[in-house]
Amino acid sequence: MIRKLQAVAIDCPDPVRLAEFYAELLGGQVEVDAADPDWVELRGFDGTPLAFQRVEGYRPPQWPGQELPQQMHLDFDVDDLEADERRVLELGATVLERTDQLRPGANWRVYADPAGHPFCLNLH
Repeated sequence: MIRKLQAVAIDCPDPVRLAEFYAELLGGQVEVDAADPDWVELRGFDGTPLAFQRVEGYRPPQWPGQELPQQMHLDFDVDDLEADERRVLELGATVLERTDQLRPGANWRVYADPAGHPFCLNLH
């Protein structure tokens, strides 16, 4: 039996930069192993650790298009959608869709992290 999820690994062009982005969002510590700087981990926050791996020739997903599908995305619960949107934008995210403003009853918005991976802020 599998005991637990060890980490979620995310491809990117700059693992340190992306780990620092998520550290600002979630807290925790960025861990860089000098022997393998192409693999960086974010640990010490409430949740499954995130790992970031350098990929040469990385191409970010296109959302909502499927030419380069998102393959995965992260969802985060928030208490204040407006304040947390300002925060993620200040950290380098971009808005992909303000879903709550487009669909009646929706309580989330979609963003791209600095490497282009989609993620959602969900009003909790």
